[in-house]
Amino acid sequence: MSAHAAMPAPSRPGPLSARLGLPVALIALPVVIGVFYGFWAASINRRGGEVTGGNIALGLVSGAVIAALGLGLLMIQGRLPRELRALAFGTLFGAGTGFLYAQSGESVFGASMMGALLGGGMAAASFYVFYTRE
Repeated sequence: MSAHAAMPAPSRPGPLSARLGLPVALIALPVVIGVFYGFWAASINRRGGEVTGGNIALGLVSGAVIAALGLGLLMIQGRLPRELRALAFGTLFGAGTGFLYAQSGESVFGASMMGALLGGGMAAASFYVFYTRE
């Protein structure tokens, strides 16, 4: 007697965490940070006035960009050497804080310097953490 070939089960896409290869908590972290970042950017831009559509759009777009960049960085961090990984985290942090500082009405030069200083500090701190734990 011959055996029948089993039909493969139809494949359904799994949850997002399984498709990205990351735990759910690690995916939730950039999303939560993006929500808070967007709210913070919109509230700084509002400057105590009333809420406008432009404030809401700025908050949604900036929060989505930070969340997407953070998730992308978390997805590729395992393939980066520790120096480049620390530089990437420092760059993301510095650009994010520089943008928020620019929303307060500060000059572009002042916001760039603040972002560069804070980003450099984050790069140094994250390099220290990566170097001592690996």
